[in-house]
Amino acid sequence: MKQLCTTHDVPAGGCHRIELADRPPLAVFHLNGRFYVTDDTCTHGDASLCDGEIDSDDGVVECPYHQGAFEIATGRPAGAPCSIPLRVYRVEVKDEAIYAAIDETEAACP
Repeated sequence: MKQLCTTHDVPAGGCHRIELADRPPLAVFHLNGRFYVTDDTCTHGDASLCDGEIDSDDGVVECPYHQGAFEIATGRPAGAPCSIPLRVYRVEVKDEAIYAAIDETEAACP
């Protein structure tokens, strides 16, 4: 598990982009009191999902480029033109620190 940020870094109903060396950026979402970690780059185009619209009621993020959407908890496409799922990572919160299983063997792919 890799520590990404703290719970205070991610606003309720929002997203926080994480850039780590030697890997694509991650998105940490805070929805309804739970935290989720996905890849930040849309699978349809080279857009940051943290720059997109988040519907916390439906748990969906809309890509800012082509308005495709993904279910945040599962990574499943939720709107065209997106058809390839996002990679979703297992998350643990300990003492206000957010950790994710970002190793390939630990990833929880949809």
